[in-house]
Amino acid sequence: MKKIILPLLFLAPLATKAQETESNGPKINQFYVETRFGYEGMNIDGDAINDATGFKGQYLNFRIDGQIVNGLTYSYRQRLNKNTNATFFDATDWIHLDWQATKRWGISAGKQVVGIGGYEYDRAPIDLYYCSEFWNNIPCYQFGLSTNFKASDKDLLQLQLCNSPFRSWAGNNTYAFNLQWYGTHGWYESMWSVNMLEYARGKWINYIALGNRFNFNDKIHLDVDMMNRASSGQSFLFKDFSVMTELSAQVHDAVRVFGKYTYDQNKSGTDADLLVLDGTQLNLVSLGLEAAPVKNHRDMVRIFAAGAYSWGDNTNPEGTMQDKQLRLEAGIKFKADLLKGIQRIVNYKK
Repeated sequence: MKKIILPLLFLAPLATKAQETESNGPKINQFYVETRFGYEGMNIDGDAINDATGFKGQYLNFRIDGQIVNGLTYSYRQRLNKNTNATFFDATDWIHLDWQATKRWGISAGKQVVGIGGYEYDRAPIDLYYCSEFWNNIPCYQFGLSTNFKASDKDLLQLQLCNSPFRSWAGNNTYAFNLQWYGTHGWYESMWSVNMLEYARGKWINYIALGNRFNFNDKIHLDVDMMNRASSGQSFLFKDFSVMTELSAQVHDAVRVFGKYTYDQNKSGTDADLLVLDGTQLNLVSLGLEAAPVKNHRDMVRIFAAGAYSWGDNTNPEGTMQDKQLRLEAGIKFKADLLKGIQRIVNYKK
């Protein structure tokens, strides 16, 4: 923890100059810490699971975003509460440098989000409550290179080469190739991808991930994600797949409610899928709400309550979801905007 906090103290003076620096020079755009904590309860078929019940914290994230010069930016997010016996970077969600070479072309290098489609996959973990078995198992942050091409004002293509998400199983010398499309077309938005990922040296599993968002208006939207997974010698469609759906409604300026359903299945008869194991067939339904009580600063404090029930077969003994499993949780999400705090202190002294 000291290795992270102490260097941040030296960033504080730089943060105070963010508004004083010319637009084409170094500056910090975001600088905050966020966390989520509360009470969680779990039972399976009516029997309480004591180890999974009680008050606990789930996330403690530090994030900083800024620019070095105009067109050359950086982003860094560190999971402060993630224990690892490996390297410091294993607890780093991402740290990458981005160069906007032209109006249409951009290049990024560093640790990045692996370019897999879908809105459940893309959202920050701290903003999600109950997710698919695939989401709970995918190691989605890896070192690599990517290039972005702005095909139009509404369409962005990303091509990425990175370490395989399965390197902890298959070894470091394994890779993933990802092609992703982001589309924004009025009431419809897309996040689609095709992916080739090594799950063992020289062995590949292929994804088609189709993330779809339907905006009924500016307060209600429906996400429908569909993912198919297949390896060599396997029937391509509807053997190994996941579906994730969520309906979200902003019923008040301070209140959001949501309902969700996910389905994971693997009847491929192979061991290629290391995330949703062969023989798995799982359903999940969940409901929840978020309330933001601080007017004019809705993103600073959020109170949440949510519950989920799952049923079906999970052949992974260490899997997140189990048959006849009920989970409940309630708590608080808190965001400390350090950049704004430092700027207000400086302005007050002036």
